[in-house]
Amino acid sequence: MFADKVMKNADLPGDRLGRDICAMPGSAQAAEWIVTNGIGGYAAGTIAGLPTRGYHGLLVAALDPPVGRTLMLVTLLETVIVGDQIVDLGTIRWADGTVAPDGANRLEEVRFEGTLPVWRYVTPHFTLEKRVFMDHGANVTRIHYACLRADAPLSLTLRPIADCRDYHSRSFAADWLPDVTAQGDRIIVAWGCAERRMHLHVPGAKATASAAWYRDFDLAQERARGLTDREDHVQTGAFEVTMRAGETLRFTASADAPPPDTAPDMLIAEFARQHSVLSAWDKARPSGPPAPFWIRRLVLSADQFIARRTLRDGSAGHTIIAGYHWFADWGRDTMISLPGLAIETGRTDIAASILRSFAEVVDGGMIPNRFPDGGTAPEYNTVDASFWFIEAVSAHFEATADVALLAELFGVLEDIVQHMQHGTRYGIRVDPADGLIRAGEAGVQLTWMDAKVGDWVVTPRIGKPVEVNALWISGLRFMARSARLLERDPAPYEALLAQAVAGFERFWNEDRGFCFDVLDGPDGHEDALRPNQIFAARAATGVFEPNRCRQILRRCEESLLTPAGLRSLAPGEPGYSPHYGGDQMARDGAYHQGTVWAWLIGPFLEAHLHAFADPVRAAEILAPMADQLRIEGIGTINEIFEADGPHAPRGCVAQAWSVAECIRAWHLIARATASPLKT
Repeated sequence: MFADKVMKNADLPGDRLGRDICAMPGSAQAAEWIVTNGIGGYAAGTIAGLPTRGYHGLLVAALDPPVGRTLMLVTLLETVIVGDQIVDLGTIRWADGTVAPDGANRLEEVRFEGTLPVWRYVTPHFTLEKRVFMDHGANVTRIHYACLRADAPLSLTLRPIADCRDYHSRSFAADWLPDVTAQGDRIIVAWGCAERRMHLHVPGAKATASAAWYRDFDLAQERARGLTDREDHVQTGAFEVTMRAGETLRFTASADAPPPDTAPDMLIAEFARQHSVLSAWDKARPSGPPAPFWIRRLVLSADQFIARRTLRDGSAGHTIIAGYHWFADWGRDTMISLPGLAIETGRTDIAASILRSFAEVVDGGMIPNRFPDGGTAPEYNTVDASFWFIEAVSAHFEATADVALLAELFGVLEDIVQHMQHGTRYGIRVDPADGLIRAGEAGVQLTWMDAKVGDWVVTPRIGKPVEVNALWISGLRFMARSARLLERDPAPYEALLAQAVAGFERFWNEDRGFCFDVLDGPDGHEDALRPNQIFAARAATGVFEPNRCRQILRRCEESLLTPAGLRSLAPGEPGYSPHYGGDQMARDGAYHQGTVWAWLIGPFLEAHLHAFADPVRAAEILAPMADQLRIEGIGTINEIFEADGPHAPRGCVAQAWSVAECIRAWHLIARATASPLKT
């Protein structure tokens, strides 16, 4: 009965990885999965089952949603006994290179039902499936085992490997251990205080308690990033149970009070929730031909970045996790991602909640750059996040015509403009000479090219950055339009707009045939070929005539466009770095010096459609992004890629704005196909 319900509700877009990946250790250990709980917590790992990052775990709980993320359950070591056959299904690689146990060699396939991974282990004597999912809105991971075939009753033993540390840190064996207690079919792992308890439950199993350090887990992906590449965890007892063909087993790990044993209902509820996400998108998406499979899959991935955040008055709000595994919610990333993740997917109520969540923390006309993991005060070191906030409000209004929300937020938008006029942090203000936004001080990184190592700001971009001023202009256009709609005086915004449009002409670099990246910097204008100028070619900016927009896009396509997005710096320019890797200094030194960023495909295609009105060519440019869903983060898109081919994925395996801008770009193309533009 339960299996029938699962099959009925599992008809969601997913992926299947066969033995061509599962049986190849290199491929199975490189491919990663993630499921999330809607409050910042997650479960994640490799297809092979072994952790390769310090961020991997079956329960990474958000104890102060959406932050306070704490690794609690690292993995499960599963052993099956059938007759005289002993088969390990768990997989661990140790620091000396040994893989033991090596259950991955029993894998026949890993498939995804929506975003939920399902492993199928096959031996001559049994076939066993394992599903991993989380309760939405709770720090609870559930693992469901189904015995599909067995020659005889099989004995299954589950040995939890636990920890209790901040997800950025590492654990090493010491002379203390957690307090592990077992009663009936439950185990409690206590780490010294009530907030640091993990409840484990396997209905019908025999639970036994123990505690012992397992030393020297190997973290290959951390080694590749120049970080600590080993750590220790605690083995915490065991569950033993007998299964027969057709039977199921439910394992639950909870960071809160023990949840009720409702795993079947919770799984069905999660399938229903994912169906509702797709249904909302189906109602909102452009009419015309069906969307390709990979876009439908990205719509489900988009949901994984949306998380709850409590507002100052204690009410519930929403935010966007910038990327998994190590980012929390960043203002710039949230506002860039919001149209693709929430508006284009038909979840405009959530988009409005996100806008309200950030509106209440605007300070000095600035949106926070980020909310630190420790829950401390937000940081305001960004010049463009406030303009992206205006863009997001504009996108919401275009989709909904929600005048009430616009009126509610208009005072915040006015405050942003006024602070830009009069000046705010870090020298950010309108230059009265040309109407352009100037920003920057020594030692501070304010634009999206924000890499900093110690006191070294890799791309300081002090002066007047091109994309910042393009966003300033499109924001002023929206402000003037909104003022008229709300029966306010548009004249102040129209005056600022006229001056900024006239001043923007200074960005055109006739000698090189494209825009300066920064004007009036400490050493003059910066003329390197970077992608930031694509924002000047958008219709929303409206500063250049069509031929100049086409010229910008041709230069960017020739030197910056790749199958994975746009390079952050053109090959041949001083400082170009073809490789992203090594320790933090090496990685951050290359972060915006050639490294490819997937999110830039959205504004590039937006400008391309405006300049060329060629949705067929735009679709050709977007199409290779589909391949990224099967390279590292399965069903999602990485943060960045190597500058030189073959453009290997790097950075976070799942990045909000990468996913969002691919969804938005597909919607722009679909609309342009349905209603062709004229150049």
